[in-house]
Amino acid sequence: MRSRLLAEGLGTGLFLFVVVGSGIAAQDLAQDPGTRLFAHAVVVGLGLGALIAMFQTISGSHFNPAVTLAFWRSGEIGSGESLRYVSTQLVGAILGVIAANFTFGGAAVSVSETVRSGVGLVVAEAIGTFVLVLSILLLVRTARAGLVPAVIGAWVAAIVFATSSTGFANPAVTISRVFTDSYTGIAPASVLPFIVAQLLAGLLAALIVPALLPQPVSTNTTN
Repeated sequence: MRSRLLAEGLGTGLFLFVVVGSGIAAQDLAQDPGTRLFAHAVVVGLGLGALIAMFQTISGSHFNPAVTLAFWRSGEIGSGESLRYVSTQLVGAILGVIAANFTFGGAAVSVSETVRSGVGLVVAEAIGTFVLVLSILLLVRTARAGLVPAVIGAWVAAIVFATSSTGFANPAVTISRVFTDSYTGIAPASVLPFIVAQLLAGLLAALIVPALLPQPVSTNTTN
């Protein structure tokens, strides 16, 4: 358990380090908003894919309370382990944000003033999180877990650029980004609707998977 929790905390922290760091770099280096967002999306997707591949065989590379909740609902992880995973993800995420702030010469902690509100943004979060969790569950259930790093990295890059909310899709990401008043920040008042949408979307994905695939696909073959 200790190694799994370490992998979850370290992986989530490094992911937020990339998210916030790439956002600050994009803001500093690019003048065009579209170029800035595209560069940020690509870097976030590539970084997430690499981190999932790195820690996948240790902890499963959840890095996301919505993913952990979905695996708990599917019966693949126990309640106590789920709580420890989520706690570790939150701590890791906040530390990752602090590290990114510090390395770019800003205040280690600065509360964001970037308001991200509105029904459209909340719906975007629900859709982005739903597809993210559904993709992971379906790939695992069809014995294609090896594709998760590429698929999830690509999906997260897509929703960062293609959604009005810029694709948070993760309660740990949402909470931790309160602590950076930079390109990727989110004001505290905007957090709760995002988290509710993300968690409900994750649960919905877990409920739909058995209807799509009543039985896991066997990896056994016969000659």
